[in-house]
Amino acid sequence: MKKDFTGIFRGNEKGFGFVKIEDQEDEVYISRGNTKDAIDGDEVLIKIIEASREDKHQEGKVLKVLKHNKDTFVGVFQKSKNFGFVVPDDRKVNSDIFISKKNCGKAKNNQKVVAQITKFPQGNKSAEGKIIEILGYQDQAGVDMLSLVKEYDLPYEFPDPVIEEATSIKQEVAKKDIPYRLDLREKEIFTIDGEDAKDLDDAVAVEKLKNGNYLLNVSIADVSYYVKENSLLDREAIVRGTSIYMLDRVIPMLPKELSNGICSLNQGEDRFALTVLMEIDQNGKVISSDIQKSIINVTRRMSYKEVQAILDEVKQENPYFSHFKRMAELANILKQRRKLAGSLELDIPESKIVLDKHGIAVDVKKYEIYFTNELIEQFMLTANETVAEKFYWLEAPFIYRVHEVPDMEKIEELNKFLWNLGYKIKGSKDNIHPKAFAEVLEEIQGKPEERVVSNLVLRTLKIARYENENKGHFGIASKYYCHFTSPIRRYPDLFIHRIISKYLENNYQLSDEQLEKYQEQSLRYAESSSDREKIAQKVERDAEDIKKAEFMQDKIGEEYDGIISSITSFGVFVELENTVEGLIRFDDLGDEYFIYDESKKTLQGEKSKKMYKIGDSIRIRVIFADKLTRRIDFASVC
Repeated sequence: MKKDFTGIFRGNEKGFGFVKIEDQEDEVYISRGNTKDAIDGDEVLIKIIEASREDKHQEGKVLKVLKHNKDTFVGVFQKSKNFGFVVPDDRKVNSDIFISKKNCGKAKNNQKVVAQITKFPQGNKSAEGKIIEILGYQDQAGVDMLSLVKEYDLPYEFPDPVIEEATSIKQEVAKKDIPYRLDLREKEIFTIDGEDAKDLDDAVAVEKLKNGNYLLNVSIADVSYYVKENSLLDREAIVRGTSIYMLDRVIPMLPKELSNGICSLNQGEDRFALTVLMEIDQNGKVISSDIQKSIINVTRRMSYKEVQAILDEVKQENPYFSHFKRMAELANILKQRRKLAGSLELDIPESKIVLDKHGIAVDVKKYEIYFTNELIEQFMLTANETVAEKFYWLEAPFIYRVHEVPDMEKIEELNKFLWNLGYKIKGSKDNIHPKAFAEVLEEIQGKPEERVVSNLVLRTLKIARYENENKGHFGIASKYYCHFTSPIRRYPDLFIHRIISKYLENNYQLSDEQLEKYQEQSLRYAESSSDREKIAQKVERDAEDIKKAEFMQDKIGEEYDGIISSITSFGVFVELENTVEGLIRFDDLGDEYFIYDESKKTLQGEKSKKMYKIGDSIRIRVIFADKLTRRIDFASVC
């Protein structure tokens, strides 16, 4: 049996780590003394020193660091008389970086800086480095988000040649190409988005046909018309993979000349689009569909809130009321069909973080969701499924959105917890259906434990990703699924648009050479887009964590009601009504020893016998909050 493997080291702030080996499900545990100074993300050669057991990961030892993932780190500069140190923001980096006097530059004590490592840590010796950029003081406006940009090495600005290419594109549609498109400019059509949305890439319209069926038109900005294959814009979009939303700023996939300009479906302006036309029966089944290059002119830009207000009107005086009413009817039909199929509806509220003009968090609350959010979601899901199914049967080179069946071991782990609440995910190893999850989620609707169970179900599910093979989407109970509806902000959507256009232009007949080329691209771009998506999600999550901690910094001593969201071997996590989550360490839970039951995820006081369970209500006091460490600590109020 092979004993040495290569893999990527995933560090932990406590000093130990794990290594993911290709084609192996479980990671290999590396104890603190066996990391050989590997840093999070490094490629390492490891040796297995202990086989896995039922209750334990297999254990390994790092023999050699083969390749460092990065050599620049963001941190706080601590200056002394003759030298300094940079304490990295990334807590998984367990070594401060020593900075000699000549390498300190003009950095001042307690400033956020970017340090480049010149000598990596070895044994008892710290890493050595030099200051290459000063970001500013920790409490200076915008430094926290700029630090994230630098920490993840995000492409914050577009290179000049890319901007030049973008500005050279005319901000009006080419008249010569209009005759070759389906002209929908006289049709009533709407964009429905959040109030602060700037890049509008989808527009919808619903008609009622004489046979009682609905005609749903979903028009998506024809971005591939402007972002030509192998252009500078295209190459830059491949590198970025996705737009990243960081509360007070966006790092877009495409320059604003496109994303907010000619590619944005702005009200009253002619725009090129790809339109999916779907005839849908009274049961929500798509009985026929077509995809066409089109030209549209948006009748009215609407927000979710505005359309909801129109639908809720008693007098029904709005000129578009009947259209929105048709949309609502169809959305409810589609939702019911999806529910019967077993699509999962998870109660996981999004956070809305309100910033002042200086970028400081002044409020954190639940993001308000209207029925109209769901309405648009149902239309986009249906368009994505329709496009994916059509091109699956064409055996086209394609990028699918894949969400596979969860592992039985994880389901069994979830069931141990659900059993305490009287629920169970039913199914066997070879027959797990999303409906089994959907039934439990329906049972808990409106109950105190709903949000907690939804979160645990989410952790049980696999992470969705992009692949060039169709493997279905478990979460929405769909056999065929792709991302087609957001080509301004996601590269897989843009690639799919390019493929669709090639098929339309060539009467659905591509040469073997073209098929081979696009097949290779679909594999490469699916992988790179999945990687970029992971980074985007980390950045967005970190940005939220920073701003939530910042918001709570002046709430020390205040009391709140919350719900126990998780119980671990080191404490209890509590989520407040406003979505802020903090940790109660055992010392702050009560003056006694607590016994942790890992299988049931419960905690019991040895003397008082007081039991803490996931989903329990609890009163807490805020005792610590720090945006630098992104940490919020609570204490129990008895």
